[in-house]
Amino acid sequence: MSALGDLYRAARKVFDADPAFADRARARVVTLQSGDPETMANWRDIVSESELSFLDIYQRLNVGLTPEHSAGESFYNPWLAEINAELAEKGIAVESDGALVVPSLTETGPDGTPAVLMLRKSDGGYGYDTTDLAAIRYRVRDLRADRILYVVDARQAMHFRLVFETARRAGWLPDTIEAVHVSYGAVLGPDGRPFRTRAGETARLLDLVTAAITKARATVAGKNPDLPPAELDRIAEQAGIAAVKYADLSTSRTRDYLFEVDRMTSSVGNTGVYLQYAHARIRSLLAKAGAAAGPIDPTLPLHPAERALAVALDGFGAVIAEVGDLLEPHRLCGYLYDLSKLLNSFYEHCPVSWAAEPLRGNRIALCQLAAATLRDGLDLLGIAAPERM
Repeated sequence: MSALGDLYRAARKVFDADPAFADRARARVVTLQSGDPETMANWRDIVSESELSFLDIYQRLNVGLTPEHSAGESFYNPWLAEINAELAEKGIAVESDGALVVPSLTETGPDGTPAVLMLRKSDGGYGYDTTDLAAIRYRVRDLRADRILYVVDARQAMHFRLVFETARRAGWLPDTIEAVHVSYGAVLGPDGRPFRTRAGETARLLDLVTAAITKARATVAGKNPDLPPAELDRIAEQAGIAAVKYADLSTSRTRDYLFEVDRMTSSVGNTGVYLQYAHARIRSLLAKAGAAAGPIDPTLPLHPAERALAVALDGFGAVIAEVGDLLEPHRLCGYLYDLSKLLNSFYEHCPVSWAAEPLRGNRIALCQLAAATLRDGLDLLGIAAPERM
């Protein structure tokens, strides 16, 4: 993938500087979309290498995507001409300087004229506009989707407004089916600009994760100098990945955020590592208490710290439903952080191990529910919940 990346960047420079090369590149896209065997063979080699790289990242980050979940842009090639023909027949698409476009009825460009979707370029090639329309039709007609979420950065907002408008006009996206552009902000460096390497290139995700793991390893080793190296490596991997994921998900998704590895890997404050420590601490408390599920006495009076923790735990399901409705994972992050702070207050005011029965059994049950809630909440965020840190 590094070699392919270098090749792409080199070709991009030539593309921008050499009009003849740019024309050849555009012509090759048309050749690819028409199914030329030699071009297809080269393309398949690139796709295969890319998929191997993606799978490696998915496995490292505990993302449950496999090749069977993937339907890339080329999947829709057989339907592109059909999409164009149907839109033209319905009078939605019109010819413009040899290209086929859809002028918007609601959106305007910078010059005040209707914004357009480019369905077919003047050279006969198709772009994302056409494949995104084919994808909507396929997802509704064949997959029977009732809600379609597009997790793409905020710069593509206009594109999706135009795609959704055209699909609804064509009857491919009924009003009963929700299509949402789930936009998100950018990762910024210390200078407030999109995060880049020292060489000025856009930073790769794995580079950011590796930096966080390295820092997390130092943090964990400082707190646990006697950890065996293998266990230290495992915990550092989990903590570093948690740091990056949580920093991304705990910010309102439409906002940019700073990549600050020291803050992200801190074991105090609103970080993924802090939540992992909170889970490990409660699991340690339960282990020392010799915790086993027992009868609960609902007649016992509650300490205010117990009541606050119980009420918060009771709200977990409502938070999950809210996140699903609003598509805002930071609400779950905030809930888990607040829950961890309530646990600290609970520990301070409500002893567990040496409390008399039946109070001890009630508090153990409360701790078990808190541990399970933290574990499940972190799992929904794709973050491991270590038993020990």
